[in-house]
Amino acid sequence: MSKILYTGGTFDLFHYGHVNFLRQCKMLADKIVVSLNTDEFIYEYKKKNPILSYDERRKSLLGCRYVDDVVKNVGNEDSKIAILNVKPQIIAIGDDWAKKDYFAQMQFTQSWLDENEICLVYLPYTQQISSTDLRKRIKMDGG
Repeated sequence: MSKILYTGGTFDLFHYGHVNFLRQCKMLADKIVVSLNTDEFIYEYKKKNPILSYDERRKSLLGCRYVDDVVKNVGNEDSKIAILNVKPQIIAIGDDWAKKDYFAQMQFTQSWLDENEICLVYLPYTQQISSTDLRKRIKMDGG
């Protein structure tokens, strides 16, 4: 049986930090499924639109050799819906979430993970690059 890893996010302005994270994911599982946030959900959550559309972000992810599938985050803030559709054994997130309440963000509990036989892992966050940083650089350059 192949091991499935689920991760989710916005993945706007796809960059080497994203690639490094997805590479680490691939070291843990046979199949990597990315649950991609919709443009509408991003605006609701962040109060700003992504630079790239859902379809552009989806195509960027599918072009990455570490990604096997991209699914829509159908539950928006309730991630359990998308997770149960994927049926992963592992959920991976960046360790920048270690100091935040990821359980509240995703609307699940450790008990829920245990009941569904899912392991949550934190992977090292790539420093010196982020979509937020890229947005700032673009603005500084007159964009």
